[in-house]
Amino acid sequence: MSGEPGGPEDRLRRFATIWSRAVYPVTSTSLTRPEFEEQLLPLARRLCDALLARAFDAPTAKAIGAALMGAHCTDPEALSRTLDCVDAYLVLYCGDPDASPEVQEALRTRSARLQHAIAAGFAAALKERTLAEQEVIAQAALTAQGVVAQALHSSEARFRAVFEGAAIGIGIADLDGNVLEVNGALLRMFGGSEHLVRGRNVAEWTHPDDAPQVWRLYDELVRGERDHYHVEKAFYRPDGTVLWTNLTVSLLRDADGTPQYQLALMEDTTERRLLNLRLRYEATHDALTGLPNRTLFFERLEKALGAGEGQRFGLCYLDLDGFKAINDSLGHAAGDRLLVEVADRLQACATAPGEMVARLGGDEFVALTTGPDTERGVDELVGRIMNALVTPISVDGRELTVRGSIGVVEGPAEERGSAEVLRSADITMYRAKSAGGNRFELADPEADARAITRHGLTTALPTALDRGEFFIEYQPLVHLGDGTVHGAEALVRWLHPQHGVLGPDRFIPLAERTGLIVPLGRWVLQESVRQARAWQQTHDEKGPLRINVNLSPCQLTHPGLVSDTVDILEQAGLEPDALCLEVTESALIGADDDLLKPLRCLAEMGVDIALDDFGTGYSNLANLRRLPVRVLKLDRSFTQSMQQCPADPVDLKIVEGIVSLAHSLNLAVTVEGVETGAQAEQLRILGCDTAQGWYYARPGPPERLHELALADATG
Repeated sequence: MSGEPGGPEDRLRRFATIWSRAVYPVTSTSLTRPEFEEQLLPLARRLCDALLARAFDAPTAKAIGAALMGAHCTDPEALSRTLDCVDAYLVLYCGDPDASPEVQEALRTRSARLQHAIAAGFAAALKERTLAEQEVIAQAALTAQGVVAQALHSSEARFRAVFEGAAIGIGIADLDGNVLEVNGALLRMFGGSEHLVRGRNVAEWTHPDDAPQVWRLYDELVRGERDHYHVEKAFYRPDGTVLWTNLTVSLLRDADGTPQYQLALMEDTTERRLLNLRLRYEATHDALTGLPNRTLFFERLEKALGAGEGQRFGLCYLDLDGFKAINDSLGHAAGDRLLVEVADRLQACATAPGEMVARLGGDEFVALTTGPDTERGVDELVGRIMNALVTPISVDGRELTVRGSIGVVEGPAEERGSAEVLRSADITMYRAKSAGGNRFELADPEADARAITRHGLTTALPTALDRGEFFIEYQPLVHLGDGTVHGAEALVRWLHPQHGVLGPDRFIPLAERTGLIVPLGRWVLQESVRQARAWQQTHDEKGPLRINVNLSPCQLTHPGLVSDTVDILEQAGLEPDALCLEVTESALIGADDDLLKPLRCLAEMGVDIALDDFGTGYSNLANLRRLPVRVLKLDRSFTQSMQQCPADPVDLKIVEGIVSLAHSLNLAVTVEGVETGAQAEQLRILGCDTAQGWYYARPGPPERLHELALADATG
């Protein structure tokens, strides 16, 4: 042990000091109190070691009780004070003050058992001392009969005082199990009626909660095959209530080692057990609804998943639709009453054996069914849940319609872990919610894999930009009149460490949901403008190559859009008229002046604004007059219709009309998705200005565009 102040050795000495001060006044010794403390210090150290030992060491504790006799602590009050001191201070000074509540509780239980063993050792030593005294008295009977009688009387009186004054219950029975003696503490545990305890047989005290080994250990003890055992045991009191005890039973032998009696030491743990049960309930049940909580649910789920061959499970993961709106509009108190009513309805749906309902938190609930036929059982369970939510719930005089999205997972036990099952149910529930809610979906491993991949990409996005995993490919924009390269559209790609090259459709929606689209979009704009300037410096003879960069709706509302664009152009040395920002038509449908203001500022600077995916948003063509756009970019659906032979005349008329309208408004027209020469020729005839598509070139590195531009210049 460490000797530093406040260390284990200091705490041990403090315990020895308290012990000596408590016992010294009732000890017959010539030692001073400090000398007596030094005599108790080794016993305190052994007691501390026994408290912290891996296994319970009853012999050591008994030896400590016997050693009290050797220290002249023969007064029954000395044992009583010793037990009080151990009970109050042993764990405090010899345990770990930083240990968890569970460890502290285990140490207090160990301390109680040590007290039993100390009392048993003291009683045995006292008995042995008494027998020794009796032997001495017998040998000296002829010369000191009167002294011997007095000593015997005193010894028996001391033993009786210890027996009656002990704080724990003590009982003595013969080897047939007949109770011979009980002390007052034990009588009080059983209601105080001596005739209901004394004379009974131990075999009558069976209880349904007895552990299987209790009576096996008892039989071994009375046969002399073991000297003691310790168990937790319940007894029925005469009034029918249950008494829970820590029970230690020891075998008492005569001088020849022949078994004579059994000694039982009992500690009443009923209140502690009830408290533990209450704490366990509170730790495993939801305070609002009374349903099992996440902790208890996972215990049941893991048990179901480990049930063995031939067993299956079914899990329904429920999330209420629109619950946040109820909380926000009616308040959390109303939301809580709604949750309680939903919990009651769900509880009524899971009454069959092997079924349970739990609340995971918020408005998320789970229902579990187990057994050999959960394929049918889970279908019936989810049907009952959906039906239970049909009837509106009355809260504060309002009839609230409750809707829920449910993810259902069913399968054989022992194939998946609890975390994987719950993740699959969660993913499936969100799939049901994305499909409109108020429905259930069955788990699909492929859909789960896609969702997990999306989650992984979302998690990796924030650091991918810092690690330089994004790069840009460029697709040429070709003038339909003379076939020259007019510029290029910048298309961002993600070189993912595990998934390889990912197109924008795989990560741009994720970036928009997470807000990363703003820094990512700024990086794309910066790199594209820098590349456009590099092209200009090497291709001046036929005019500058323009660069088209896509803007997401999130970027349109970002307050730094204009200033960032100006800074990027100035740093690269690129004129604004060499940049075209593409905005989807759907992002500008119904746009107010505040949304259009940044685009107007950029347009006034000379930056071209292109209306991308035109023809898919069902916008009012009259709105084109108020939009600061210079280019209409027709959606690829128009070019796809031209792959038919002959082309659909209606689509041709539509394109012709759009081109005519655009030109009348001084707008240029660009077409995407051109894959054949026939398409390109048809679009040229219709009056389209520029086009892009695989017919000209697939997206590629910037060098390829430069090569195409040089080929135009030399051709």
